[in-house]
Amino acid sequence: MASSSSAARIDPEIVISHKFPEVTFSYSERDAAIYALGVGACGRDAVDEKELKYVFHQDGQQFIEVLPTFAALFQFKNNKSFILTDIPGLDFDPKLLLHGQQYIEIYKPFPSSCSVKNKVTVAGLHDKGKAAIIEIETTSYIEESGEALCTNRSALYLRGSGGFSKPSKPYSYTNYPADQVSSVSVPKHKPSVKYEEQIPQSQALLYRLSGDYNPLHSDPMVAKIAGFDRPILHGLCSLGFAIRAIIRSICNGDSTAVRSIFGRFLLHVYPGESLITEMWIEGPKVIYQTKVKERNKAVLSGYVMLKHIPSSL
Repeated sequence: MASSSSAARIDPEIVISHKFPEVTFSYSERDAAIYALGVGACGRDAVDEKELKYVFHQDGQQFIEVLPTFAALFQFKNNKSFILTDIPGLDFDPKLLLHGQQYIEIYKPFPSSCSVKNKVTVAGLHDKGKAAIIEIETTSYIEESGEALCTNRSALYLRGSGGFSKPSKPYSYTNYPADQVSSVSVPKHKPSVKYEEQIPQSQALLYRLSGDYNPLHSDPMVAKIAGFDRPILHGLCSLGFAIRAIIRSICNGDSTAVRSIFGRFLLHVYPGESLITEMWIEGPKVIYQTKVKERNKAVLSGYVMLKHIPSSL
């Protein structure tokens, strides 16, 4: 028996047993290149030797290289399932939804163009009292061969939808190993590497071409209603900037060195601000924190697990 008036908002057993339809989609080399530009590739130097390969057939390469955070777009191919409206037993106010965390695991380098099949599950559901957290997991496969490409897991905070279980024993469910995602503790000592980059004023307008058309990132009136001075940058765009900084600074531009990515969204970013990504190398793990220089505020933190420690280190 649930304990508050919001109890009827969520029926956990119905939510976690929901079966999503499989979704098939295709992406092209053009999509991968637009995404790379959307997260700042070649933004400071149009012929950057570490990043031109993401947008151009550099040195005669047959295909462009695809950034690992391109995977974050795949979950948006699930039609309405990413924004939860198809899940029975889950009643919430979409205006109170926050994207809290993102986990990405890469199984193999992405082809420059591909037909992909998504399989989606509810990977977690947690009662936090005033809020609920739901975790949506999308595993993407090459349609032709069935090989797994990547997994995305998004933790979404549903403010005002908690209280659907007993306060003495709050409901908590996950279907993945507890040690798959580790907690993030930003070290107190000086970072191993820092990377600073200014976000162009038009960056959110460019990033939205990759498929996230939320007007919060483009419409001044919508942004003001939401409490912002002007449209803000997409959280996953900020993540793309941070991981690209790690690839160029720690991995010497080798994007295939990335095994998995975890990011926690802490605060909004305005286009035109400067991002400083601080990195601490701990064996194959790179802990990072990204700050907005102008406000001296942390906006993102997390870690990247590498397949190998680059020889440049």
